[in-house]
Amino acid sequence: MTPAPATVRCDGLAVRLGGHLVLDGVALALPQRTIAVIGENGSGKSTFARVVAGLVPRTAGTLEVLGVDPDRDAAALRDRTALVLSNPDAQILLPTVAEDVAFSLRPQRLPRSERDARVAATLDRFGLGDLAGRAAHDLSGGQKQLLALCGAFVRDPALVVADEPTAYLDARNARLVADHLLSDAGHRVVLVTHDLALARRCDVAVLFAGGRVVGGGTPDDVVAAYERVLAC
Repeated sequence: MTPAPATVRCDGLAVRLGGHLVLDGVALALPQRTIAVIGENGSGKSTFARVVAGLVPRTAGTLEVLGVDPDRDAAALRDRTALVLSNPDAQILLPTVAEDVAFSLRPQRLPRSERDARVAATLDRFGLGDLAGRAAHDLSGGQKQLLALCGAFVRDPALVVADEPTAYLDARNARLVADHLLSDAGHRVVLVTHDLALARRCDVAVLFAGGRVVGGGTPDDVVAAYERVLAC
């Protein structure tokens, strides 16, 4: 049996944006299902997430995500990945809850009955079934982030890239979002977060500083190393 490709594999990965070297010489081999990416603001972790998601091209080096080179086969990567951001308003595009989730399925050109069934099942899964007809922008902050998750998961992605998905949520909604993201439902996760308790729930953690990887390994060890840096 052919082994499954690593979630992320890169070597010498570099990204230059606006004349600035934002990532420099990043080398990682991460087969784990759930990956926490931590570091201070400006460390390069969000750029790394966007490169993994295929939103930002690399300047140098090699990169494979689920065995796919994002620069060579962007369409294949888009088909297999979904992105969740910290601000759900940036991802809500259509007037009602159900319409917004259905929009994520447009590229698949499903029969209407199948599309509607998948939307309904996903809304129920995330506790939003009773809100299908509600105006999406009238939801609470927590409900909006759950709606963003619906838009991601309705496509059954192999990988979810989440950039600070709990940043603006209260403790209850942050836990709900985290539980959905980290559930063993057949998908993998690259999770950028400042929530170190959430990072500890992942299978592996990577620490960025100054555009470079400065630590990696078990979440407890990497978070502890980061906390020592923060205490200085």
